Amino acid sequence: MALLLCLALTAALARGCLHCHGNFSEKFSFYRHHVNLKSWWVGDIPVSGSLLTDWSQDTMKELHLAIPAEITWEKLNQVANVVYQKMDQLYQGKLYFPGYFPNELRAIFREQAHLIQKAIIESRIDCQRHCGIFQYETISCTNCTNSHVVCFGYSCESSAEWEAAVQGLLQHINNWSKQNTNTSLISPSFRCLEPPHLANLTLENASECLMQH
Repeated sequence: MALLLCLALTAALARGCLHCHGNFSEKFSFYRHHVNLKSWWVGDIPVSGSLLTDWSQDTMKELHLAIPAEITWEKLNQVANVVYQKMDQLYQGKLYFPGYFPNELRAIFREQAHLIQKAIIESRIDCQRHCGIFQYETISCTNCTNSHVVCFGYSCESSAEWEAAVQGLLQHINNWSKQNTNTSLISPSFRCLEPPHLANLTLENASECLMQH
């Protein structure tokens, strides 16, 4: 009983992408409370319990992302459905031989982390299919709050669209600057994006300019 209480309290404090899903608490509460029925070997129980307890925080460590862990609701639902389906199938079996159950949990965990990582990166890549500033709604895996990602797409079909896209980027930077520093001045790093330079601006030059900010 003490072990189960500890597992439940620790899980409640954890945060992670899957933790933000509406069915997470109910699903993982069931998984934790039935973990002692899944292995012939008593040593598997604390190992499996630890895996389930640390699932969320270990997910954040496993992602290895250089960008914020923000996922769309649609993709979060897709990942959750895969994880719950595999976990439910694992729990439908009877007692497993020693070592099998925690190994299967680790496999599901790694697949889940890969799916989340892929979903987050794919959403960022999809942004490049737009021209100019683009925004999409997400949920923050860190604290499960609604958020949004603002990105810049390079898929412009004409020089006019490209010029409008860069001007929109400058406007966005100006607006952000006003909100955060109470100034409308453009950073010197973005002088290369101002109108006199737009005619000969290439994707490589724009990327280099943005990286200097």
